[in-house]
Amino acid sequence: MAAISKETLPPFGHAISGATGAMFALALVYPLDIIKTRIQVQAKHDNLDDSEQEHYKSAMDGILQIVKKEGIFGLYAGLGGSLIGTATTNFTYFYFYSLLRDIYNKRRTGTAAPSTAFELLLGAAAGALTTLVTTPVSVITTRQQTLPSSERQGMIDTCKSILAEEGIAGLWRGIQPSLILCVNPAITYGSFEKIKEIVLNALKTSLTPALAFWVGAMSKTLATVITYPYIMAKVRLQWKPSKEMEDRVVAYKGSLDVLNRVLKTEGFFGWYKGMSTQITKAVLSQALLFMMKDIFTNYTVLLYAIIRSSRAKIA
Repeated sequence: MAAISKETLPPFGHAISGATGAMFALALVYPLDIIKTRIQVQAKHDNLDDSEQEHYKSAMDGILQIVKKEGIFGLYAGLGGSLIGTATTNFTYFYFYSLLRDIYNKRRTGTAAPSTAFELLLGAAAGALTTLVTTPVSVITTRQQTLPSSERQGMIDTCKSILAEEGIAGLWRGIQPSLILCVNPAITYGSFEKIKEIVLNALKTSLTPALAFWVGAMSKTLATVITYPYIMAKVRLQWKPSKEMEDRVVAYKGSLDVLNRVLKTEGFFGWYKGMSTQITKAVLSQALLFMMKDIFTNYTVLLYAIIRSSRAKIA
């Protein structure tokens, strides 16, 4: 029986290590996650006075305002749903990504590494499959992060409210930009593989957790800058105004409607509102994920080896 290694770890093993690493990373950067989400939904509405619209000047200003109004736990509103969503998203993504990559490796001829175009296509395919499965959790999390504390509900009650008010389609709000954003992990993971290859060849070394952190940071920054307008559009589509604002805020019809209205009211740079916080959160989270996934993959390999050894003894 062949020994288990990182290279021979099955897709399920990669999914476990990826999901665990992602949850660990999110828990560390969650206050930035809630701040960037709230900044992304802060729009100029004609029927509302400036005093009625919450605005953060910066990430630190947002943190201070939330702590003042909601206490320290306000920075962790919706954390449970976010962790479930992150685990589901990353488990599904890493499973499909590893599965599709394994299928390709078994069928390809020659020893040449996959091209950049193929890496992007592979990432997009895995991302599309993941999006179809996990969008409802994303919608629920966005609602929990952005509604006032007086209207905020638990994950199950939030889901029930969406179903009662918007029907089953409400759980898939923002699916269009979400599918377009499948190029984000495609760019991230595709560029990660290529940047890693270049760095390792240049330094003549193996991938360490610290090196994985910096390569992950570079790849995620690139992906975020390219796709940010649609990241903002997706969050605004999934957002719901508070009850006191609901009748005076015109609902968005789609991602293009979001982009057009933002361009008219806030200009081109309105498309990139909150991007610095998004990049900080995304880069830290993704870099930590790549670093921790490598560590958790080692533990997963060890766990598989223990299970195999136990089964062999029983047999």
